[in-house]
Amino acid sequence: MATYQQFQNQRVLVVGGSSGIGLAVAQAFAENGARVTIASRSADKLAQAAEEIGNHVSIAALDTTDNASIEAFFGSAEPWDHIVISAAQTPTGPVGKLALEDAYQAMDSKFWGAYRIARAAKFAPGASLTFVSGFLAVRPSKNSVLQGAINAAIESLARGLALELSPVRVNTVSPGVIVTPLWDKLPDADRQQVFAKVADHLPAKRVGQPQDIANAVLYLASTPFATGSTVLVDGGGAIA
Repeated sequence: MATYQQFQNQRVLVVGGSSGIGLAVAQAFAENGARVTIASRSADKLAQAAEEIGNHVSIAALDTTDNASIEAFFGSAEPWDHIVISAAQTPTGPVGKLALEDAYQAMDSKFWGAYRIARAAKFAPGASLTFVSGFLAVRPSKNSVLQGAINAAIESLARGLALELSPVRVNTVSPGVIVTPLWDKLPDADRQQVFAKVADHLPAKRVGQPQDIANAVLYLASTPFATGSTVLVDGGGAIA
């Protein structure tokens, strides 16, 4: 991973930083000298992640569906140099089969969670805000229509906020298939079969790792001319 000296002692919040992509992002910032706080709903997962990251990372229990707790958290915190939002609980399935309650939950968690944080957050001069969406925004799946729509909404939100929050820079990273704990519900043999099939289909001939997304997040956070952008890191999934 590239070295980014400009993050030294900067305050970075990673919402969803206790596992998967968020954990990799938090690790990358910490390794580059940032003062990192990771936030999620699970205190146990946060404690485990903090031990793994080291570098005196701080933790904060935060539920992105609870606006009161979000406003309380940001109301008492100093301004942030960089905020990254990768947290979401998004049940998925075909529109005709996905229960409306689950659909509402998915939208509330990923889209409205990001909206609530953007609305409440306090930013330092030169700050950035980065969302994590997904390549289904540009290559929809008949089995995950809602997720594609949510990802597209996230990307549109980021472009609008890049105007409203200027000079705070707002960007989105759009991952493809990434090896994260979300896949752990599958038996190991089935999971490896899925990854092999996906890799064979992609121009990059591999599935993604959380560190691939962390690279993109740090690039956007460190580039003063990057705002209103969506960076695809999908192994070519959107064009395959």
